[in-house]
Amino acid sequence: MNKKSKTLTLILFFIYITALSWIILFKMSTDFAMLFGMKLRNINLIPFAGSAIVNGKADISEIVLNILAFVPFGLYMSMLYKKAGFLQKVLPIAGVSLLYETMQFVFAIGASDITDLIGNTLGGVLGIGFFAVLSAIFGKKTVKILNILASIATAAAILFLGLLIAAN
Repeated sequence: MNKKSKTLTLILFFIYITALSWIILFKMSTDFAMLFGMKLRNINLIPFAGSAIVNGKADISEIVLNILAFVPFGLYMSMLYKKAGFLQKVLPIAGVSLLYETMQFVFAIGASDITDLIGNTLGGVLGIGFFAVLSAIFGKKTVKILNILASIATAAAILFLGLLIAAN
């Protein structure tokens, strides 16, 4: 990957991590005083127990959303560290997810859940696998193609979030 392409990938990754942190830690809130007034400190160490059951029924939507939210993380790890081994790509994903869950507990800003950690890590693994498939199809053009798609998606997301903030 050339220097210009790597710089773009790093910028897009930084924007992604910032957005992911805002979504997970700050619950997409712009009122941080309200957020830190939540005092929600809960921890679930039983996989797929609390978060998968809502009103006595199985609800996998939160798990699916966690998986989808971390697919780009796996893609970015693969783009930035193409020569790294599988575990060298997965461990930062799992580590960041664990950091998010820990911060939610420590600052009492959300429920810490082992299911989230599993789903987030699985999403990253799927992203790594997706990158491998795309690399087999597109070869050396994979990073360029993903940077173009990520740039479009990032611009659209920023525009959408800007509209949401302006509307509220």
